[in-house]
Amino acid sequence: MGPAILLDYLGVALFAATGALVASRQQLDIVGFIFLAMLTGMGGGTLRDLILGVPVFWVKQPAFVLVCAGAAVLTFFSAHLLESRYRWVLWLDAAALAAYCVYGAYKGLAVTGSPVVAAVMGMMTAALGGVMRDIVAGEPSVLLRKEIYMLAALVGAASYVLADAAGLRPLHAILAGYAAAFGMRSGALIFGWTLPAYHSRPGREAEASLEAARKKRAARRRRRQ
Repeated sequence: MGPAILLDYLGVALFAATGALVASRQQLDIVGFIFLAMLTGMGGGTLRDLILGVPVFWVKQPAFVLVCAGAAVLTFFSAHLLESRYRWVLWLDAAALAAYCVYGAYKGLAVTGSPVVAAVMGMMTAALGGVMRDIVAGEPSVLLRKEIYMLAALVGAASYVLADAAGLRPLHAILAGYAAAFGMRSGALIFGWTLPAYHSRPGREAEASLEAARKKRAARRRRRQ
């Protein structure tokens, strides 16, 4: 089993654990734990494979289903021992994001040979499972948090692609991508790193309100005439 396949299993297991932890916060039953674990652990990879037009990984290798189920069962019986479960969700999600963005880039590069497609596949693989988890569970979406998230996945995927293009050994390229993604996401969680957010121009809303009021007055004058 090569380092890339181990990375795939690691990403699935960690994401599955975050899904199960979210299920514990919602006080779901064991079936709910398993469902959220599978959705989170395999959701991003499923969409990746469908877009790339290759067999869906867990259909080809059902062991991934057992990994998700195992993570769900383990969490079901141990989640009560953890304090600040949402904090655990964020850190496990960071570790899973780093693993899965690199594996997504690896698979995208292997299938298409395009560095651009590989970077996009890495970002999508890493981010979509967590996004689906939060939407289904009604949790605050990690995507909508102000701290850097998607950028960390993109940087990790791009770092792997560049390291591979530079001729680094597969393991070294994987470590470079993982360190870049996890380092950036960790910095975002610890130091609150963010990107500049969009803000509308000052006064734009006031101008729009005044314009609407002028149109209403003009319409009333026309009706009186």
